[in-house]
Order: sequence, then structure tokens, then C-alpha cells
Amino acid sequence: MPAPGTVAEEAPPIDVPAPAPIVVPPISEKEVAPAPAPKAQVVETPIETPVRRARYDVAILQALDKVTAETLRFEAAVGRPVRYKNLIFTVRACERSAPDEPVEDSIAYLTVDSQPRPERGKPAPPARQAFKGWMYASSPGLNPLQHAGYDAWLITCRAARPLTPPPAPQSTPAAAPPRAVAAAAPAAKASPPATASAPAAPAPKAVPPVPSKASPAPPRPEPVPAAPPPAEEPVT
Repeated sequence: MPAPGTVAEEAPPIDVPAPAPIVVPPISEKEVAPAPAPKAQVVETPIETPVRRARYDVAILQALDKVTAETLRFEAAVGRPVRYKNLIFTVRACERSAPDEPVEDSIAYLTVDSQPRPERGKPAPPARQAFKGWMYASSPGLNPLQHAGYDAWLITCRAARPLTPPPAPQSTPAAAPPRAVAAAAPAAKASPPATASAPAAPAPKAVPPVPSKASPAPPRPEPVPAAPPPAEEPVT
């Protein structure tokens, strides 16, 4: 051990010879293959065609006179102006929400013009547009009519002519299959008639009517519904 107060000498480094480089044979271009290109991952999403809204040709509106508190519900056809006091309503489109929409609603696009009625001998005053846009039946306050004397909102949309379903085809009695008819024919021949032993009752004689001078007038004939044609019996 070294004496206290003395510094130990370090061992000299060991000379390690560097390894010789590895000689790699040259590679020709023919031996090198191009790297494959990464494939793009395409996620196929189903394309859903949106359901169109059903359009109608009549809008049902309700108007309110703020001065007299009078309300009136009326119909306005698409493209035909309708007057309510000093307002003229012109509906441009009226439709209902599609089945895939979360809220069932009626929507109408219309314009409302404010134009007082012309007085006698004076020209009609110019119209002033009071509203233009969409009205929603479920939310009247979403896009309301802003007028000092009147208020109006949409109730619903309907068709001018109700669609009637086509008449159902009349069912005709089906003929019995030939096998069932052939099997029923011998059974009918084998069964004896139920009224063979009892004599037939004589038919009553027809009594001619007695003419009278004070006979009442005959009643008018009433239409009788036609009976369905009898089914054809199979020929044995």
C-alpha cells in the first residue's frame, strides 16, 4: 500500500490496434430492387342519400290584430297572395320535416308586405316589406314577424287535394280443385235423398187481384243492388 500523503501512479494505457475495415464487394444496380411503396389505407364509408322533405301547396297561417285582439286562421296557396287587413301574405314554399330528422315540424318560406287599402279616388299607397324568410311552426319566436299592429305565425302545411288510395280489387270466388269435385261426386250419388218418402206438397194457386176503383198508386221502384253472379258448378 502507498504511504499516506502520496498519490498512486496510474498505469499507462494499453495500445489496442484498430481493426481493419471490412471490404464490401460492390453491388450493381441490377441487384438492387426498388423499395415497395406504402399502400394507402382507404376507409370506405357508406354513402347515405338524404331523404328529401315533402313539399305541399297550401300553408295554414294564423294572424293577430294587436289593437282589436282579433285572430284569424286562414289558408294561403303557394304563389297566390292573400290579404289580411293591411298585410299581404305570399307563400313561396311550404314543406314538412323528413322522417330522418329528429323534430317533426312544418316550415314555410313567405313574404309579408304592409299595404293599407286604397281609399276612393286616391291611388294605392306603396307597399312596404315587413317580413321575408322562413317560419317554423314548432318555434314561432325563432324568426317572427316584427310589426307594430299585427302578428302572424305558421300552423302547418297541407296538400290542396287529399290523396285517395286506389280501390281494392274485388275478390272473385275461386273454383274448387278438380280432385275435390271428383271425390265429392260419388259421395253425392251414394247418399239417399232426405225427402224421398214424403210426398211433395201441392203448389198454391195464384189468386188474381181484384180490381178496385179506389186502389192506391203503386210505389216507385227502388234500385236494388245487383247480386253477385253464381259460381259455376263443376260438370261431372
